[in-house]
Amino acid sequence: MSWEALDGRHLPAEPVRPSVGDVTSTTLVSILIGVAVAVFFVIRQLRAQPLNANMRLPLILGIIGLIELVEYLSNHSHHASGTEIGALAGSLVVAGVFGAIRAATIHLWVQDGQPWRKGNWLTGILWILSLAAHFGIDFLIDPHNPNGGLAGSTILIYLAVTYTVQRVIMQARAQRLPLGGGGQAGSLTSGPA
Repeated sequence: MSWEALDGRHLPAEPVRPSVGDVTSTTLVSILIGVAVAVFFVIRQLRAQPLNANMRLPLILGIIGLIELVEYLSNHSHHASGTEIGALAGSLVVAGVFGAIRAATIHLWVQDGQPWRKGNWLTGILWILSLAAHFGIDFLIDPHNPNGGLAGSTILIYLAVTYTVQRVIMQARAQRLPLGGGGQAGSLTSGPA
């Protein structure tokens, strides 16, 4: 009796490996959008720019991310398992932690009476590690899922959380900056992100 026919089950002679062709188009689009948004964040954070209080972008990302998560769960005709819920919660905690750490790497100063910000090489590396952690958690719970799994469908929620935590901490730090020698705390505008 061969191992392939053990207990009446027919197993493939060789291990089946996922291929790029197995990734669904919806998941691929979600991943590509998420990576494009992350690249946008990194590029903007490595340039000196005024800091503002506008939270429109993370709100939009969060709403789109929730829609994608609901779509993922309904298209896979199952309810989220405890493992998936735990992985999602863990991933969002990791997002918050990375956002807080990145906020500490961003230099803040006052220029022309307004707080400015600029990240450094460490900020960029932390963004890359943050995304790797998000997809790594998904891989740990289901290494054989060729469809990108939960990580692909929650990338925008993850980005919204990590960016929001980073921004809130930067805004709190900016409030403590003295403006032009007057000793008063900085104020934030609500201009574009």
